[in-house]
Amino acid sequence: MRGPGLLGLVYLGVGIAVAASKDYLENLETIRRIASALLAVLLWPLLLLGIDLHIRP
Repeated sequence: MRGPGLLGLVYLGVGIAVAASKDYLENLETIRRIASALLAVLLWPLLLLGIDLHIRP
């Protein structure tokens, strides 16, 4: 069974770096903040376009 490829690991690494630079990985105390952080890591190109992925109540 194969794991994620090198390209997938690079994509996630960049996503984590971008999400951290936009403060999505700060104060992960609620489910909303955790979900926002996961979305930011997976959809990081949208962050670079200026789209806000914070989940609001």
